[in-house]
Amino acid sequence: MTMPNFLILGAAKAGTTSIYRYLKQHPQIYMSPAKEPRFFAFEGENLDFRGLGDEKEADFMVTDIDAYRALFKKVTNQVAIGEASTSYLYIAKSVERIKYYIPKAKLIAILRDPAERAYSNYLHLLKQEREPLDFAEALAQEEERIQNNWWSFWHYKHQGLYYVQMKRYYDVFEKSQIKVYLYEDLKNNPLGMLKDMFGFLEIDDTFTPDISEKVRQAPRLPKNKALESFLSQPHPVKSILSPLLPTSLRDKLVNKIRYLNRGKPKLSPAVRKQLIEFYREDILQLQDL
Repeated sequence: MTMPNFLILGAAKAGTTSIYRYLKQHPQIYMSPAKEPRFFAFEGENLDFRGLGDEKEADFMVTDIDAYRALFKKVTNQVAIGEASTSYLYIAKSVERIKYYIPKAKLIAILRDPAERAYSNYLHLLKQEREPLDFAEALAQEEERIQNNWWSFWHYKHQGLYYVQMKRYYDVFEKSQIKVYLYEDLKNNPLGMLKDMFGFLEIDDTFTPDISEKVRQAPRLPKNKALESFLSQPHPVKSILSPLLPTSLRDKLVNKIRYLNRGKPKLSPAVRKQLIEFYREDILQLQDL
């Protein structure tokens, strides 16, 4: 049965969802209907992740080879057959499994500033209301979370150690099979990046996908949680004020206040400095790969 001949390896929070959607548009590409099956990361494993909400994530992970092959049963005459699972870059076991099943596959990695990537990862789980800690506290808890088998998406810092992750692939695969892009390329010149990617996949590079659906922006989160709670939950004061305002005016006022109370959180300089120091040696080594 059909197996993929190219993979998007990651990194998580580096635009892989946008890339997946753009690649799906190309008539010579078939992308797995499930964006992140994560088969090569977790083949045959009994998944028992312990992070908040991790059990729901495990439900979407494909660990059986027959189920994985079934994702590609609708391939017809497409030339490039792929999927995008960001776990592959980080989970060490992925490398040998990929080598075993699809040794000639083309491998694509998209790397993002590791400090920004870590913070974006944190904001993702914060928006889902799964992350109870502030960013600095979550970083301090990371080693304990890893030891307690929280899913790898919680490994904010460690997912950004790109040298370690990329070296595993360069040690096993030919350099000609690996293509690395930067997240900034996707933001600043997405069509140029995609044209180059099409060339790497040996398909028609004159095709222009619709990129009007832009790279996801940072979520707007409440600045004042007490105010957000007041606006969202029943409150005696609201019961008193409600009859005094028409429903339409009241709704507009609440939405306006909620909008003004939300913003795109910024990574604090102190935590950024901490992360830069953490990644310093890894970045220097990455430049020599």
